[in-house]
Amino acid sequence: MAISLASLRSSTSLSPPRLLLYGVAGVGKTEFAAASPRPVILQTEDGLGRIEATTFGLLRSFDEIMEALAALYFEPHDFETLVVDSLDWLEPLVWQHTAQTHSQPDIESFGYGKGYLAALDTWRGFLDGVNALREERGMGVILIAHAEIKRFDSPETEPYDRYQPKLHRSASALVQEHVDAVLFANYRVSTLKSDVGFNKKVVRGVSGGDRLLHTAERPAFLAKNRFGLAETLPLSWPELAAGIPFYATPPSAAPASTTEARS
Repeated sequence: MAISLASLRSSTSLSPPRLLLYGVAGVGKTEFAAASPRPVILQTEDGLGRIEATTFGLLRSFDEIMEALAALYFEPHDFETLVVDSLDWLEPLVWQHTAQTHSQPDIESFGYGKGYLAALDTWRGFLDGVNALREERGMGVILIAHAEIKRFDSPETEPYDRYQPKLHRSASALVQEHVDAVLFANYRVSTLKSDVGFNKKVVRGVSGGDRLLHTAERPAFLAKNRFGLAETLPLSWPELAAGIPFYATPPSAAPASTTEARS
């Protein structure tokens, strides 16, 4: 296609969001995602519990994941949000598929680090399918992952521990490039000092039960967003959606192309 000034067009922020939501165990990540508009969940783990949601059932291979994405792309439906629960349970399926594609017994058989690099092509295929649903079917995307604590080697300070998504570092970086927000869910934690005698004090973490959603990076955790969200929000879908233009803007104010994509 020839490029000319006639092909210029205005960008718009009224596109369905792509969100990576990760957090500590039991904080309510799946419940949060299930409150999004008309969700359909791609399950790689059996974590719904009593949450009522529409799902393809437990998907046990990468091919089944891609078949589910294809069904949502080609078949008529009124779902508005794709939820993948979870990425870290999807990752072994990615590794298995990558090994089979390259006639290897497992991901480690490629040689030091080579298997995880080869797996990025498989991840890209998955992300291409997700992006097609966003761009051509008008679906928002929520990718769920668990959290892990790992050492971060900062070029500016001494190394320190922080929360991050529980994925191989190369896959995590690739997913982060494809999303509009990396959101960290955790309980509100405060510290309490207790005097145990002999001039010694013990510091204990105390949780008040409040569930929070962090949207901006801090030394303790990885996070980002492109929406100008408040740095900390309650872990509540309405609270988050109010700060995302695609959901906060009335349909009558949305461009025609966006409104059509959501209908």
